[in-house]
Amino acid sequence: MEIGQPSPARVHPGGPAPLLLRTVREHRTGLGGTSVLTARGTVDTSNAGRFTEALAAHLADAGRAGEHPLLDLTEVYLACPAADLLARAARDLARSGRALSVVQPRPHVRETLAAAGLPGLRVHASLDLALRALAARGPSPADPGGPGR
Repeated sequence: MEIGQPSPARVHPGGPAPLLLRTVREHRTGLGGTSVLTARGTVDTSNAGRFTEALAAHLADAGRAGEHPLLDLTEVYLACPAADLLARAARDLARSGRALSVVQPRPHVRETLAAAGLPGLRVHASLDLALRALAARGPSPADPGGPGR
């Protein structure tokens, strides 16, 4: 172990952290509806299916509601290939002219996503930057009136 690096026991003291998923929906003036799926913990082979199903349901629900979908990976460690989990969702969104904003993926995930060249994903350093980028593109389809509505 190098000096300044946390010991492996401190990184995962009791093994992988359990996967927790939560969706928050809100309406923002000038942006419309947003739906943020926040994941915490470790995505590995034991729960990758649950993560994929939650992401698919999140995207479908956001699509039906006309919301901007976001995926917050700030507190997630992906122990399986990230591109495999996100590729299908990204392609489907790109075909429909939509995108999934991904917030703060860890460096190995960010590199994998960049190498995969998935057109339906937009990676942002923070949730605030993701929301600003969405606002710059305009309101969601469910909020055609935009500001001042």
